[in-house]
Amino acid sequence: MSSLFADHILSWMIAVPFIGMVALMFLRERSWVLYTALGTTLINAALAFYLWMSFDLIENGQQFVERVEWMPTFGIQYAVGVDGISLLLVLLTAFLPPLCILSSWESITTRLKAFMMLILLVEGAMLVVFTALDAFLFFMMWEVTMIPMYFMIVLWGGPNRVAAGLKYVIYSLTGSLLLLMGILGLSLQAGTFDIQALSQFSYSPNSEFWIFIALFLGFAIKLPMLPFHTWLPDAHSEAPTAGSVLLAGVLLKMGGYGLIRFCLPIFPEMAHSFAPFVLWLSVAGILYGGYMALAQTDLKRLVAYSSVSHMGFVTLGIFSFNNEGVEGAILQMVTHGLTTGAMFLIVGQLYDRTHSRSIADYGGLQQRMPRFVAILSLFAVASFGLPTTSNFIGEFLILVGVSYQNFAFVVFAMGGIVLGAAYMLWMLQRVAFGEPRTEAARKLTDLDFREMLTVTPLAIAIIAIGVYPGPLLEAMDSSVTFVVERLAEV
Repeated sequence: MSSLFADHILSWMIAVPFIGMVALMFLRERSWVLYTALGTTLINAALAFYLWMSFDLIENGQQFVERVEWMPTFGIQYAVGVDGISLLLVLLTAFLPPLCILSSWESITTRLKAFMMLILLVEGAMLVVFTALDAFLFFMMWEVTMIPMYFMIVLWGGPNRVAAGLKYVIYSLTGSLLLLMGILGLSLQAGTFDIQALSQFSYSPNSEFWIFIALFLGFAIKLPMLPFHTWLPDAHSEAPTAGSVLLAGVLLKMGGYGLIRFCLPIFPEMAHSFAPFVLWLSVAGILYGGYMALAQTDLKRLVAYSSVSHMGFVTLGIFSFNNEGVEGAILQMVTHGLTTGAMFLIVGQLYDRTHSRSIADYGGLQQRMPRFVAILSLFAVASFGLPTTSNFIGEFLILVGVSYQNFAFVVFAMGGIVLGAAYMLWMLQRVAFGEPRTEAARKLTDLDFREMLTVTPLAIAIIAIGVYPGPLLEAMDSSVTFVVERLAEV
């Protein structure tokens, strides 16, 4: 039995959310639905911890690999495995759903069972995306993630939820079609969907260019990079709190992960050719996202535009083509998931009380909500990378890595950090200090036990990674070195 469990740990992790969905179908009581959904996600969090403890830090290849013939006629397999790159994203995917369920404990009052099933569906599909070793399996689950997010926005979102949901679907489908074209191009050239085999095949120069473009654009839309970002603020501002956390915390990371898993190892020459363009576009995204966040009056849109800026750092690190930059980009994806997810949770807790996201409706919260202001302050300074918080480590490594390419990128990227400090501190000043501006703000109550339980794990993780990032860096080091050496060969 122990061998059955240890040898198939990834399949168990993938299966648990789907088993939880089936169990929810037979439940009627609200409390049973909530506790079953929470218990399912906690089981997966425990399995993810076991996976981390069992991971070999020295091995640079895939571990816990499982392969089963799925559609032999087309050479398609159910093939999953993790290396140091995907391991951290698997941990992030397992860490956030329990907090999403806790945040929805009282705020979701209609169709609760369906909402919880959608959270579990997102988790299960994302685990497949980050562990898939077959390109067809990767694409299929990539598409599945779009469905629950669309329904979360349209059924439980804000006043403009239908328009935001349609915009999200249109952008996502466009990126998915480009990604499908790229994957089919790879398969037709190499005769396989095996991702590891695809990276070892020699492609013709003409097909290499067009396949790279299709893959890159598909991942860039999901990330999202400038100028494909316009769906993100609308989706975030209209989505329920749990939807925003999953979207910012996990789904955006599919784009960065795809760049590292497909574009860099399969097309190293094309990656080098396009690197200057991508680096300047990344810098533009950093500055644009920061500038737009500074102009926002809506709390969720401010956090959404900050995500555009932070994702610019991710692509900046990925296309620096060295260990420092790529490791910084991966760490930035993880820490962005924590800090931005935390910001959406804390904003959601405020919205549950007043049903307003306008910064102008608040003020003086330190008088009525001291615990809330303390947590908000931590998440705000962590978002712009204050030393001893998690984002600082990732941004520092990215700046070190990109300095080897051109120091001008460092100068412009640091401008984005300055903008980050400006919009976060200005928001904090207007929300937390001064005098309450509305009657609702004067009657607010502080965070209760459940709400503190929701945000405290994120606060601990943000400080722990900021003080001691060693375990995460050690986990990814061998895998990143393998990718960088592949790039160095060309």
